[in-house]
Formats: sequence, C-alpha cells, structure tokens
Amino acid sequence: MSQQNDRRRFRRAATTLAAAALTLGISATITTPATASGSYTGRAYVHGTSYLTGDLNDEGVVNVRTHRSSNVTCLWQMILHSDNYLPASGVDGIFGDQTHAATVKWQRDHGLTPDGSVGKLTFAKVNQKIRDTGPDGDYRYGHYDGTHHNYAVRRARSGGNWQFASPGRGFLPAAYNYRSC
Repeated sequence: MSQQNDRRRFRRAATTLAAAALTLGISATITTPATASGSYTGRAYVHGTSYLTGDLNDEGVVNVRTHRSSNVTCLWQMILHSDNYLPASGVDGIFGDQTHAATVKWQRDHGLTPDGSVGKLTFAKVNQKIRDTGPDGDYRYGHYDGTHHNYAVRRARSGGNWQFASPGRGFLPAAYNYRSC
C-alpha cells in the first residue's frame, strides 16, 4: 500500500512540474527578445552614427503594447502624417487604434507584413526615405522625405541620440521611455 501511495505522490508531483514547465515554455515562446526588451539595441533613444540614412536599422519596437506612449511613437506618427496616413491631430505620441490602423495600411502599401507593429523591418523601410543634408555646427541634419510633407531630424554631428522637429515645440528627443510631444 505504501508503494502505491508513493507512486501517486510521484505522479502528482511530476504532473505539476510538467504543467509548470509547459507554462514557462509557452511564456518564453510568446515573449520574443525584441518584444521583451522593447529595443534591439537596448538604448533609451533612437541612436546613430555616421550618416542619418542608415541610423534606423537597429531600433526598438513601437506598438499598442510596447512604448505605446513615447516620443518614438510621436516620431512614427510624424512619418505616418508625412505620408498622409494620419491627420496632424493624430500626432500625439500615443500608439492607439488610429495609429495602429494607419500603421497596418502603411506597411501593406510598402510591401511589409501588415502587423501594426513598428520594428526593425518597418524602420528599415523608413530609412530609405531619410535624406541626410549634412553637418551644420554641432548637429548632423536631415529630413524624412514624405509623400505629402517633410520633417526635420537631427543628432549630434559625431553620433548620438536623434531629435525630430515637432511643430510649435522645436526639436524633441526621440525617446522610448517618455512622451513630451
């Protein structure tokens, strides 16, 4: 009888451990490194070196769950506005339903998987429309060449964190962790 009780306890323990391992395995599968960190480089800002045209190849994820309320979301919304996917009133730094729908349409129209999440591949497409206009003083300037509007970007001449021109607010830092636009 004692052997039977030991087997039952062993089975219960094994079943509990297997369920816990399965749960952890599913969690690890669902949370990809890019989503978990929120940034491919781990930096708190859009960052680059050399010319502005290649700076966006390693940026973090921005969507309804990750960096939802941030200046990087505002930067993305300005791109959507520049390409006429989002009205000026939609540029508020909050990745809501309107921004998600505009992102899906922008991605579809640019040959990307329309998942509504701005990550490495979407930023790489944006890179194709960044025009570097060169150094001036302490900064390297450029602009996003939108289909309807252009807007200015800059960063330190030798490399560093990006800033973008926000109407009526001057240049704002392209930060993942706060919103001031």
